[in-house]
Amino acid sequence: MVITPGPNMIYMVSRSISQGRRAGLISLLGVLTGFAVYALLAAFGITALLDVVPFAYDTLRFAGAAYLAWLAWNAFRPGSSVFIPQTLPQDSAARLYAMGLLTNLLNPKIAVLYLSLFPQFVDPASGSVLTQSVVLGATQIAISAIINTLIVTMAGSISAFLNARTIWCRLQRWIMGTVLGLLALRMAVDSRR
Repeated sequence: MVITPGPNMIYMVSRSISQGRRAGLISLLGVLTGFAVYALLAAFGITALLDVVPFAYDTLRFAGAAYLAWLAWNAFRPGSSVFIPQTLPQDSAARLYAMGLLTNLLNPKIAVLYLSLFPQFVDPASGSVLTQSVVLGATQIAISAIINTLIVTMAGSISAFLNARTIWCRLQRWIMGTVLGLLALRMAVDSRR
């Protein structure tokens, strides 16, 4: 589940390559905070609201789709490849963290995933359901932290290699824009399951 590319990974990798590993790791902290928010909401059963109230799910889904579409639009702009060194204003640590958090929180699939995944591993006969759910969430967050730290670190290392091949820069920009656009479209038209 963690190694499947999605909006969080694309955001963290692009930050790591364009602003360095530190920026990628700060962005990762924002993403992990988003996971913690959804895990706690799932543990307390609040995310059941997303399953019961279609409007809440749809509002979050459309906001996430709009954000992904905006990222896709920026990827298609000439010179916007994350592999091309650019003179960009350095985002502050607070902004990097907030953008990582926002990228995660605008993805309602995470809440639905937690809500549908946790109950399969919780046994009421084995003790507190809340404690078991919190442990499951913490485990997923720890695994995500380890895997994504490796990905963010490697992304910075391969930047120079890919930048030396200009065709890859152009190809990457179009692939990333297309993937983000398709993710936005899928999120916008994907009905509740």
